Amino acid sequence: MKIPFAPYLIRQKCGQALDLASPFLLGALLSVPSVIPILSTASVVRAQDAVAGETTIYNRASYSYRDDKSGIVFKDSTNEVALTNSLLLTDPRGRILGCGGLPLKDYTGFRVGLYEPNPTDATGTELGRLLSTTPTEVPDVPNNGVPAGITPNVTNQNPFSLSNATEGFYSFLLDRSRGQMEVGKAYILVVDPPANNPIYTQRRVRLQITAISPIGNRDQVSYRATSLDGLPIAQGGATTVDQTVAVIQDADRTALELLAFEFTSTMCQANQIQITKSGDRATATVGDIVIYRLTLKNISDGTLNTVTVSDTLPLGFHFLDKSVRAELAGRRLTPTWTQNGRVLTFNFADPLPQNDSITLVYAAQLTPDAVRGDGKNSASVEASRIDNKLEVADGPAVYRVKVTPGLVSNCGTILGRVFVDKNFDGEQQSGEPGVPNAAIYMDDGNRITTDKDGLFSVKCVLPGYTNGSLDLTTLPGYTLAPNRRFVERNSPGRLVHLSPGGMVRMNFGVTPTFQEQVKP
Repeated sequence: MKIPFAPYLIRQKCGQALDLASPFLLGALLSVPSVIPILSTASVVRAQDAVAGETTIYNRASYSYRDDKSGIVFKDSTNEVALTNSLLLTDPRGRILGCGGLPLKDYTGFRVGLYEPNPTDATGTELGRLLSTTPTEVPDVPNNGVPAGITPNVTNQNPFSLSNATEGFYSFLLDRSRGQMEVGKAYILVVDPPANNPIYTQRRVRLQITAISPIGNRDQVSYRATSLDGLPIAQGGATTVDQTVAVIQDADRTALELLAFEFTSTMCQANQIQITKSGDRATATVGDIVIYRLTLKNISDGTLNTVTVSDTLPLGFHFLDKSVRAELAGRRLTPTWTQNGRVLTFNFADPLPQNDSITLVYAAQLTPDAVRGDGKNSASVEASRIDNKLEVADGPAVYRVKVTPGLVSNCGTILGRVFVDKNFDGEQQSGEPGVPNAAIYMDDGNRITTDKDGLFSVKCVLPGYTNGSLDLTTLPGYTLAPNRRFVERNSPGRLVHLSPGGMVRMNFGVTPTFQEQVKP
């Protein structure tokens, strides 16, 4: 019977391939009755001649089989075949993957190119001219001066167009004889998405050769791959990357894999999560309650977790913490939240599956300070993919409520000061200093403190009569100064009348207290 041998793909260091098909499968029929094949192998010795620019491949095939009647095992091997190529090429190769580490659904229109850095750019991150690559061929025609290529880029085209047949793999061969393999040489790998697509954006990765070290009878090429767009790259098939820089120790054997960014922004879609915000009203007045609704939708191809919402309230909007409600697919969620000034932070412990949405609702009440703000509320969301830990974000989503003054449209302002009244006339003259840190209580319960010059002010006060009282306990060493002109001002309280949109003064004169010495 025939001994079935599978063809073997022999790849030398520089990436060239030799297909061991039928001519290398012993080319004979073994007429041994009832032969059971045990093992068929093809062994490869990788080697590089001392002569620069020459590479030799040594190949030997071995086999073994057992006669099931006699139980005898037969083993043998072929003679060694040596093939020499006059041109040494080496290849950085890789694959374009989806964000979750799986192939993209459609590679049509994708192109991968290798560029030289712009020599005028000191950072080495801007594109220069397209690298001129050495043409190759598959299958190799002997003695025609064209070196053998490798799949999938068999002719070593630059740029190289991907297709669904290549399953996202790409390859380029660098020519050492043209100075393309010198230590310190740098290139920029560019992945261009299909034209006029709304999903992907260009990716750039800088490749720099860091060392070429002889190991045995071959060279080890080391290079550094740096993501220029801050998005992850992976080495050796890993889909979880915690850094954007990878050092690859053997350029001809280790694949550089790019995480291609799917969905709606960058290739591993920057908008893998989407936030929208709305309110129950477009206008509101002081005292009204506004209900906000946020929708957090997972538009990625994986599950998200650690969903965090940062929401900044407009000036004068008071958060009502008991109003918070959240749900996912009809199921009630219990987010945790913190407040720092006007910034609210909501944290969700529940994972957010693909195409599902979290709905968050809360309320805020307008205070009089709201008339001084712009009514704009902005919210952003951050999350992390479960499969590759990639951080995703979206926002800010802005919703504006137009604040109408309502009753406070005719509000006014109170200006006042606390000072040392030396001549007891109730007015501050030159040489009568202000008293800092004095407290005045308004009739609505607000407590006002004077500045270093003894001045204070109260804005947006409703028109009509308003009362303010000086807290003498905040003025140790002082007492209320007697007023020789206005008897009603000989008390710590002041009653003022504020006209609509007007301004009034509320002054307090004080004088130092002195304890008389008692004679014996």
